Amino acid sequence: MTVQMAVVPVAGRGTRLLPLAKSQPKEMLPVGRKPVVQYVVEELARCGVSRLLFVTGPGKTAIENHFDIDAELIAHLRETGKEELLEELAFERADIEYFYTRQRRQLGLGHAVLCAKAVVGREPFVVALGDSMIGLHAQSRVVRVMIDQFEETGADAVVALEEVPLEDVVRYGIAVPRDGAAEVFELADLIEKPAMGEVPSTLAVAARYVFSPRIFDCLARTAPGKNGEIQLTDAIRMLIQQGRKVLGVRLSAEQRRFDIGNFQSYFEAFVDFALADPQCGRALREHLREWLAATEEAPPCS
Repeated sequence: MTVQMAVVPVAGRGTRLLPLAKSQPKEMLPVGRKPVVQYVVEELARCGVSRLLFVTGPGKTAIENHFDIDAELIAHLRETGKEELLEELAFERADIEYFYTRQRRQLGLGHAVLCAKAVVGREPFVVALGDSMIGLHAQSRVVRVMIDQFEETGADAVVALEEVPLEDVVRYGIAVPRDGAAEVFELADLIEKPAMGEVPSTLAVAARYVFSPRIFDCLARTAPGKNGEIQLTDAIRMLIQQGRKVLGVRLSAEQRRFDIGNFQSYFEAFVDFALADPQCGRALREHLREWLAATEEAPPCS
């Protein structure tokens, strides 16, 4: 069965981005010209996804509003002679069906995916984290590669992986390759946030997955871990322990993951996307050069 459904968890409260995310979803924060979650949806659409389920929580209605067709705004642009701006709303007309369900309790990513079971049913699906973009301007095709591998090999899960610095492995789920780590390889295990002395590789889970519906059975049997949360990594490990095939797909250098989970990564993502903007990027780059030069020349404060 071909994969046409994607689940996008967007229920997290974004506490590491307070006060910026106090009254708006972190997934709606701007990066360059668009909110983060729009890049995610456009990436999925380019990879063949035609149905998309948002797993939401309190304060997330702005996401629903963003992907609705705004007939009043369209009429206003036409009546005021601003038809050229209609192209900026082209995403509203994408050939995607949108669905929404709630994660009523904050019990982790695994629980958020389990909340999708009633809508997804017994079909395969993509999971794409709503606060992480892959590649500049949603141009990555890694999800398409993952779907193709899933369908061709009969795997029960395919996980995107990225190289991270050794000192950062304690923050991620880390892959244990079965026989080396080519572009696509089978996983022998996944270890959630390993201790520095137990690092099996520097390949970290990178916010994109493809699953068979067997993952729901594993999630239902996964005991809560730290902070009482159900870890998606633990359910993937259960698949591996059952002898199911789980593949890893390595992100290429140009498919960098942009994660807005904290201010450092959010600022970096905004700057990278803004500098790559086809209309404003060159002028912004020159402005930054001038600002940096002036800052370096300025005398220190007394």
